[in-house]
Amino acid sequence: MPEGPSILILKEKVQQFIGEKVIAATCNNDTLDTEILTDQTITAFKSWGKHFLICFPQFTIRIHMMMFGTYRINSHTEKPPRLHLQFEDGELNFYACLLQLIEEPLDKVYDWSADVMNPEWDTKKAIKKMKALPNLLACDALMDQQLFSGVGNIIKNEVLFRSRIHPESLIAAMPSKKVKEMINETIRYSFEFLQQKKKGTLKRHWQAYHKKECPRNHVPFIRKDTGKSRRASFYCELCQVKY
Repeated sequence: MPEGPSILILKEKVQQFIGEKVIAATCNNDTLDTEILTDQTITAFKSWGKHFLICFPQFTIRIHMMMFGTYRINSHTEKPPRLHLQFEDGELNFYACLLQLIEEPLDKVYDWSADVMNPEWDTKKAIKKMKALPNLLACDALMDQQLFSGVGNIIKNEVLFRSRIHPESLIAAMPSKKVKEMINETIRYSFEFLQQKKKGTLKRHWQAYHKKECPRNHVPFIRKDTGKSRRASFYCELCQVKY
């Protein structure tokens, strides 16, 4: 599943279509009436975590890539796209994704301060939200899109390892300095992820995700499905403290 940094890369790649008019559109299921898109002009591309947003004057199309979503810019595959947008000088195609029509103003739909890569990110607000959930585990906190929009399993694992926090730590039991350290590392690593992804070196820099040995203590990593999401965690029992 593409994480927040990958959606930002997509947003950068499609800037050429801002101000362009859709001359034809198709959808390979019944989730979206594409007739409303014809002759509509794209006003902006935005993102909220893992959500990619195509903005038109009166509505927005939300695209969520889920686990296996892909896209093509000015090209296409033999497989029919979930959403096809044709322009006079190009095309956009999205595959294996979820589509949703948003007719409300985006500021009413999204809390931009919860997006870890948005300039409006608010650390104090994130801490307040976590304090309201006394049984929250660190692994679940980072994967909760209302708390850390854009964080996926890669960022979760790398942040917890770098912060030396066991994934099953209770947020309520963690020292306040440690909670802030986890948040700061989440922001920092998300932007590292972005730059490494652009350079094609992301996997080369992983320290924990899908690794077999702790690079600090040279002991085997534990691999365990943790938290409510039951997503895989890779951690070291020697250097990652369980609070």
